[in-house]
Amino acid sequence: MTAASTTIRPEDERLPIGRTFAYGLQHVLTMYGGIIAPPLIIGGAAGLGDMELALLVSCCLFVGGLATILQTVGVPFFGCQLPLVQGTSFASVATLVAIANGDGGIQSVLGAVLAASVIGFLIAPFFARIVRFFPPVVSGVVITMIGLSLTPVAANWSMGGNADDPEYGSLANIGLAAFTLVVVLVLSKVGNAAISRLSILLAIVIGTLVAWALGMADFSNVGNGAFFALPQPFAFGAPIFEIGAIISMTIVVLVILTETTADILAVGEIARTRVDSRRIADGLRADMVSSILAPVFNTFTQSAFAQNVGLVAITGVKSRFVVTAGGGILLVLGLLPVLGRVVAAVPTPVLGGAGIVLFGTVAASGIRTLGKVKFSTPNMIIVAASVAFGMVPIVKPDFYHDFPAWASTIFHSGISSAAIMAVFLNILFNEIKTGNTAGGSVFQAAPPRMVPTDQIRGLRDGDHFEAGKLIDADGEEVPVVTAEQFTVALAEHVKACDDAGVEAELPEGVDPDELRRIAEEEAAAQSAQEDGAAEGRPAPGSGVSGSENGERLDHAAESFAAGTRRSAALKRND
Repeated sequence: MTAASTTIRPEDERLPIGRTFAYGLQHVLTMYGGIIAPPLIIGGAAGLGDMELALLVSCCLFVGGLATILQTVGVPFFGCQLPLVQGTSFASVATLVAIANGDGGIQSVLGAVLAASVIGFLIAPFFARIVRFFPPVVSGVVITMIGLSLTPVAANWSMGGNADDPEYGSLANIGLAAFTLVVVLVLSKVGNAAISRLSILLAIVIGTLVAWALGMADFSNVGNGAFFALPQPFAFGAPIFEIGAIISMTIVVLVILTETTADILAVGEIARTRVDSRRIADGLRADMVSSILAPVFNTFTQSAFAQNVGLVAITGVKSRFVVTAGGGILLVLGLLPVLGRVVAAVPTPVLGGAGIVLFGTVAASGIRTLGKVKFSTPNMIIVAASVAFGMVPIVKPDFYHDFPAWASTIFHSGISSAAIMAVFLNILFNEIKTGNTAGGSVFQAAPPRMVPTDQIRGLRDGDHFEAGKLIDADGEEVPVVTAEQFTVALAEHVKACDDAGVEAELPEGVDPDELRRIAEEEAAAQSAQEDGAAEGRPAPGSGVSGSENGERLDHAAESFAAGTRRSAALKRND
C-alpha cells in the first residue's frame, strides 16, 4: 500500500468480512454481463468456436480480477486506491471487431491491444495532468453523460440483450426487468440499512428465482465444461503487430484513458475524497499495465466500469476493500469456469431492471456536481453544448458512420464526445478570457445579483447573520418581517409611545400621523370583531376587511418609501 493510504479516508473503511464479500459479489453481478459481452462479440467476429469463446470469457474474468485488485489495493505508482471495478472495455469493441475481420484474426487483435497499451502506459502520467481542466463544470458534465450513455445498455438488457432472439423486447422480458426494478425500490425503502445496501444483489437473486420459476432462466449448461482451468498465456499463438491496427487501437486507448479519468473523478466525488493528478496517474498506469498483461492472457484492454460507480453511489458503500473482494471473486470465477457459468445464467432482463437504477444514479451524481457550478454565461454554454454533443451518438448511433475511422472511434462514445467538448469549451471560455462578454446574454436569463436599499435600511453597525438569523451587536435576534408586518409593528409602537406620553423614535422618512391613523383603524376593526364574536354574528365588513387592511398596509409602506425619497432629495439639495 502507498503512503497515501495511511491517511484516514472514506474509501479506507473496513467492513466485516461477510458484508465485504456480499457487497463485492454485488459488484460482480452488476458488471458480469458487461465483462463477458466483449469477448463473445469479438471472438464471434474472429470466428472462434464455443470452447475458444469460453476460454476468452474465463481470461476476461481472470485479468479483470487482477486489474481490480491492483487498482483498489494499490502499490507505489500503480492503482488509485478507489472503489473501481476493472474489466474489458466496451470502448474497444467496434475497433477490435474490425481488426478481427482482417487477415490476422484474433492474433492481430491481441497484438494491437499489446502495442497500444504500451503507448498508453507511456503517456499516462502526462495525460493525468489534464485534471486541472476538469473543474466541476467539466466533471459534472462527464459524470452525467456516463449515466446517460449507459441508459441504452439498461434498456437493451431489459429487452433481453440479444436482438436476434425471438423474445427480444417481449412483455415477459420487460416485465421481468420491471419486477426487478420494483424489488430494488421496495428493498431500498424497508428502513433497514443492511438490506438497503444489498438491495441490488437481493433484487438480482429474487429476480433470477422468479425467472427460474417462470421458465425464463436456464441453468442446464452449468455442468458442461471444465470445473477448474488455469489461463494459458498466448493460447491463440504469438500476437501479430499491424501498423494500421495499432494506430486504431492507440486512438481507442486515448478514449479509454479519458473515460477512466472521468470514472476516477466520478467515484472520488461520490466518495467525497480528494483526487489529484498523481492519483489519476496511478490509476491510469494501473489501467494500462493491466491492458498490457491482458493480451498475454488472451483478452483485451481494461478500464473502469462506469456501472459500478453507480453502485457505489446508490449503496453508499465507499470501501475500496469491498471492490477488492469483488476482484477476488472475479479471479476465482476466471479459474473456476463452472462458477462463471452459474453467474452467466442470471437472465439479462434482471440485470436490466437493476441497471436502470444504477445508471440513473450515476447521472444524478453528475447533476449534484453541476449543482456546485456558478451558472454564468460561459458555464451555461459549456454544459448545454457538451451534453447535447454527447447525446448525439446515443440518440443517433449511426451519426458518425461516414466519418473517418479515427473520428468515428473517438466520437462514437457519448462519454468521450462530451468530455472532449467540455474540456475544449472550458479552455475556450474559462481559461482564455479574451473576448468573453462581461454582461448577460441570451443563454443567461437570471438577473445580476444585487440588494435594494430598502432591504438594508434597517441594518445597524454590528448586525450580522448567524445560522440564517439576523443578530445585532448585543447578540439579540432581530426579527425579519414583511413590509406589512413592519408597518403594523411601527403603528403599535407609536400608539404605545403616545399612551406613555413620550415621543416615538421612528425610521427616517416615516410619517407618525399615518401610523396613528392605521393604529386607530386596527383598533376599531379589532373591537368590531370582538363585538361580533360576542353576539354570534360576523364582524361588520368582515368579508373585505382583510383586503382593506392589506391596502392600508401597502399605503403605509408606500408612504414609508416616499418619505425616504423626499428626505434623501432634501439632503442632496442641502
